Parts: sequence; C-alpha cells; structure tokens
Amino acid sequence: MQNTASKKYRLILSLVLTAILAMSTLGLAGCSSDASDDGDAAVEDKGTVRIGWIPWDEDIAVTYLWKQILEDEGYQVELTQLDVAPVYDGLGNGDLDLFFDAWLPVTHSDYWAEYGDTIEDLAVWYDKGLLTWAVPEYVEADTIGDLVGMEDTFDGKIIGIEPGSGLMRISREEVVPGYGLEAYDIVEGSTTAMLAELDRATGSEEPVVVTLWRPHWAYGAYPIKDLEDPEGLLGEAEDLHVLGREAFSSDFPEIAEWIGNFQMDDDSLASLSQLVISDYGAGSEEEAIDEWLSDEANQELVNVWLGR
Repeated sequence: MQNTASKKYRLILSLVLTAILAMSTLGLAGCSSDASDDGDAAVEDKGTVRIGWIPWDEDIAVTYLWKQILEDEGYQVELTQLDVAPVYDGLGNGDLDLFFDAWLPVTHSDYWAEYGDTIEDLAVWYDKGLLTWAVPEYVEADTIGDLVGMEDTFDGKIIGIEPGSGLMRISREEVVPGYGLEAYDIVEGSTTAMLAELDRATGSEEPVVVTLWRPHWAYGAYPIKDLEDPEGLLGEAEDLHVLGREAFSSDFPEIAEWIGNFQMDDDSLASLSQLVISDYGAGSEEEAIDEWLSDEANQELVNVWLGR
C-alpha cells in the first residue's frame, strides 16, 4: 500500500510540475508577444529632414505645422532660421532639404535664376500671394503715388523688413523710383520690428507706411488698408511654392507625395497664422499647432494631404 501511495504521489507531482512548466512557457510567450507588439506600436524613425525658414509669418506657421506632421509620422525634423538668400544656397548645395515659402515667379526670381537648376519644385500650396504697401485706414492716402509730398506726415520713412527679402528689393529698385519717392528712407530691419511699429502707430492713431504682403494675419488684427499700386510695380499675385533640394523626391518619396497634396485657402491659413504668430507667439509654436489641429476640420485637411 505504501508503494502504491508513493507512485500516486510521484504521478501527481509530475503532473503539477508539467502544468507549472506549461504555464511558465505560455507566460514567456505572452511577454514576447507584448514586447513585439510594443515595438510595432512605436513610431519608426524614418530619417532626418532639415527645413530652412524665413521670418515671414506664413512660413513660420506652415513650417511648424509640417514639423509636427512629419514628427508624428516618424521623421526627425531640424529647423534652421535664415535670411532668404542662405535658404536658397542651403537648398542648392544640399545643406537643407525643404523650404515652404518660395514666392515665384517674381519676388524670389533672382534666387530661382541662380539655384533653380539644383532645386526641386515640389508644390504650389497657395496661389494668391501679393506684395503690398499698407497704411492705417485713417491715413488720407489711397495709392502709393499719394505719398509724394507727404514725407513730413510719415517722418520721411517707409518701415521695411529684412534687407535681403524680395519685397525690399522690389520696393527699393522698382517702387521708389517708379513713383518718385526718393525723398523717403526705406527702413531696413525685420518683420518683427515692422509689426511692432505698426502696432505702436495704430495703437496711438499715428500715420505709418509699412511694407507688407498677403496673406498676413495683420490685416485682421489692425485697421489697415493696402495702398493701390496703379503702375503694378509690386507685381501681380504670386504662387507660394514648396522647394526641395536636388533628389529630395527620390530620397523621401513619401514626404514628396504628401507635399504634392498640400494646399491651403485663405481661411485655413489665416486661422493657422493667427494662432502661431499672434495668439501664442514665439516659443509657443508647438502649442499653437496643437490647438489648430484640435479642430476637426483642420485635422481632416491634414489627413487629405496625407492621403487618408
């Protein structure tokens, strides 16, 4: 009887050990499966995209928007702020991959003539770009020609932006001599400084002339009007292009396809620029983009660009 009981005990013990071993094996398999699932869920690193940008408000807005889009899709993004000439040089020599704010065929014509053979034109995303000179609505001038003889009113100054911009070149070389405004000094500086002066002047209802462009959120934020340009010296409406370095499409075909779908209308661009530049401001661009994308209609627009 004792021998029989011992055999039964060893049999039960064997079955228990077998069951424990089986459960352990299943547990390990489960852990392995979970780890694999976690790995699949992690965003794949697809490479680094280097984007150059200039301090034009629509460029800041769309550049930060695409930074977030690309990072969400698994790309690393490096942003570099430059004047427009170094941006084109960076694209031409391959130090930069993308630029979202090329104004063609007029404003950036000099740079396109120099670098166009080594740059890819990836898309036109906006087709109503317009260079302007603007004044407050309370100023008694309606055309650029009306500024002749009003030098004292404006302290002999036209408030400009970055000296290397196409807007400043055209203003200096075409508009000033074309309308006989040599008595004025076009003040070189930055977009930020120009907007600060516009804010100060309109806040105290003082006269001011600024070099500006459409699209721009300032038209919704300040009581300003465009000066008519009857001679057409500031040019007709232009296209805003996305440019890539040579061979960008072959190196990043997925991104090139998305950018090929990229288009914005006045309302979507105005809401984006208002949030990024005015409501949030420098240093809080990512928060502004998050808020813009929280709008279902805006996220759906991005989904269209991504082919979803």
